Amino acid sequence: MKHILKYFFSFWLLSCSFGIRAQVKDTLTIQTDSFPVTAVTPEAVPELVQDTIKTHRYGLRVGVDLFKLTRAFWDHNYKGIELVGDYRLSKRYFLAAELGSENKTTEDDRLTSNSKGQYIKAGFDYNTYENWLDMENIISIGLRYGFSTFSQELIDYKIYNSHPYWGEMPPKASGQSYSGLNASWIEVNMGLKAKVFNNIFVGFSVQLKGLVTNNTPGEFDNLYIPGFNRTYDGRFGVGFNYTVSYFIPIYKKKIKIETE
Repeated sequence: MKHILKYFFSFWLLSCSFGIRAQVKDTLTIQTDSFPVTAVTPEAVPELVQDTIKTHRYGLRVGVDLFKLTRAFWDHNYKGIELVGDYRLSKRYFLAAELGSENKTTEDDRLTSNSKGQYIKAGFDYNTYENWLDMENIISIGLRYGFSTFSQELIDYKIYNSHPYWGEMPPKASGQSYSGLNASWIEVNMGLKAKVFNNIFVGFSVQLKGLVTNNTPGEFDNLYIPGFNRTYDGRFGVGFNYTVSYFIPIYKKKIKIETE
């Protein structure tokens, strides 16, 4: 009887050991200072693949340049407004345009002139920023073609005196106007737009511009071209804007991204 119990007890221990080994394949117990932690081993769980759905919204974004709109408060020689807009064509490409009007009085060393007119710029932006999930921020580089129609008024001018013994001659009033002028240019646009609220974006951009055509009055150069900015005695100009815009969604595209 004693031998039978001994063999039965040995068989029971052997069976328990096989059961424990079978469980070890599926779990791993780690003893910590406070309590044991049981973790699932890689062999127990097959490779998990989770699908992440990324939504891209397509639509029209319209806004206004706050820099030009508020400039009149601190620059009494300037009045202007610019409307901005873009339309998303694909994941990274946007059609973009700006439409504006400016009235600027330029006080140069030898003359004072006023330029006023309208302009339009059209082109595209390329978004270089890879957004996370459903973010819609933009860090862009783009190209524009601009065209402006305007008029110039020569307010006054100074005659150059090669022998200034008697001092500088006073400026002479002119009041002569020249209408029907126009200019065109190409500009490289680099900017940023960030989503701050639902469908509300703020951003800024800088532009480097090169004149293509420039119809001058003949008696003096166009010191300021609406939409182009100052010519700086050459064919190049710079620009800046600070915008707030509203996005109007039209449709959505969902992309499935597989992540392990």
